[in-house]
Amino acid sequence: MKVQDSIKKETLFVAASTAFGACLMIIAFFFLHRAYPDYVPFDYRVPLSAAVGTFVATANFFLMGMTIQNIVENGEQDHAYQKVRTSFRYRTLMQLAWIGICMIAPCFQIVAGLVPLFLPALFIKIRGIFFHR
Repeated sequence: MKVQDSIKKETLFVAASTAFGACLMIIAFFFLHRAYPDYVPFDYRVPLSAAVGTFVATANFFLMGMTIQNIVENGEQDHAYQKVRTSFRYRTLMQLAWIGICMIAPCFQIVAGLVPLFLPALFIKIRGIFFHR
């Protein structure tokens, strides 16, 4: 199955905006660490967690788009609801697994790993408000 151009374009937007938001978060961590070094950590774990969190958030969006493309291309509207539910379940499990890894693995910083998961929805809403057609 060939990935449609619209999915490529939207996934690129989500990846770029989430990476931009993650960079802003890393900068915020840096300045908060300078102001409150005992309370806000800043080491290799922050950018590593932000990078993996950005990947998970982008993969979630891409897999959602591929599910919808698959349903539309194959004309499976009869089972569309079930396929979307199944996709949602597995994508949610992927995100929960990432959250669990952030909480357990000492090489990740939990907040820096979780914030990128919320960024795609935020940037999509911002784009809808300011750049609607």
